[in-house]
Amino acid sequence: MLLRIRDLGLRLEGTWVGDCVHELHTELDERGLRLKPHVWVSDEWFSPAGVSGFAVPFYLLHPRLMKLERTQLIEVEGGTHHECMKIMRHECGHAIQHGYQLHRRREWQRLFGKSSTKYPEAYRPNPASKRYVQHLRRWYAQSHPDEDFAETFAVWLRPRADWRRRYAGWPALQKLEYVDRLMQEIAGTVPPARNRSVVDPLHSLRRTLFEHYTYRRAIYSVEYPKTYDDDLLRLFSDDPRHRNRMTAAAFLRTHRADIRRIVSRWTGEYQFSLDQVLTDMIGRCRELRLRVVGPERQVLTDFMVLLTARTMSFLVGQGRRDWIAV
Repeated sequence: MLLRIRDLGLRLEGTWVGDCVHELHTELDERGLRLKPHVWVSDEWFSPAGVSGFAVPFYLLHPRLMKLERTQLIEVEGGTHHECMKIMRHECGHAIQHGYQLHRRREWQRLFGKSSTKYPEAYRPNPASKRYVQHLRRWYAQSHPDEDFAETFAVWLRPRADWRRRYAGWPALQKLEYVDRLMQEIAGTVPPARNRSVVDPLHSLRRTLFEHYTYRRAIYSVEYPKTYDDDLLRLFSDDPRHRNRMTAAAFLRTHRADIRRIVSRWTGEYQFSLDQVLTDMIGRCRELRLRVVGPERQVLTDFMVLLTARTMSFLVGQGRRDWIAV
């Protein structure tokens, strides 16, 4: 953990991530798009403003680093072929926008908004909105006009996506149809603003792995309300008559991984953030001496519904306390 990131000796070539880059370029070839984003290794996923390429995180390039990422943050963003391609298509959308300066077009601005809009420190998504496509987690298209376009492009680019049927009747379909027309227009043309700059490449990252994960864990931590007692007392019992029953704390620890995984899928929240909340809830269950009463399967379902509702209320009502770029 004291090793500096730049000293890891990683290369993109010859890795499964490099194969994903090749696959992305093949998808672009099949659409007749001449811009092939250049890709470099850094500490996270991002496409810098004005640059027609994007960075991939270093931890994807070695199994031991992916294991470390999972140990520190519970999950590996982009750690499967499916998830990696989803994020690459999104970042490719940024690169295409930058290379062809699409945000300068009046129709682009009418549909997506102005690219010059300042990125917010937090955004409050509307999960029920049909004005945006749903691609990456946390309804990311709603965070900024550039992200709206990148998400729409990613949905359009994915092979066999059948987006016309998926988004039939949604206002978001108008954006997809515009992207379809726009990509046909620029197909075969050379991007006028090709910028192959590389920002924060691996060799420039002086932070140690310990410093990197201390920072990342702080970003992914979320300050949820600490008023769980009423909810927990409705789900579990503090009646001494049930002292021989399984403790609520032990019950939640037993099902912790499944709870994180399922609620993360329902809400789009990071498993690491959910685990912070579970830690608080387990602690309160222990202090209140709560027990499980009733069918365990029903109690588990009720608890996941509670955690989902709490999470959605936080995301929609308060936003995140920090911005996480994708």
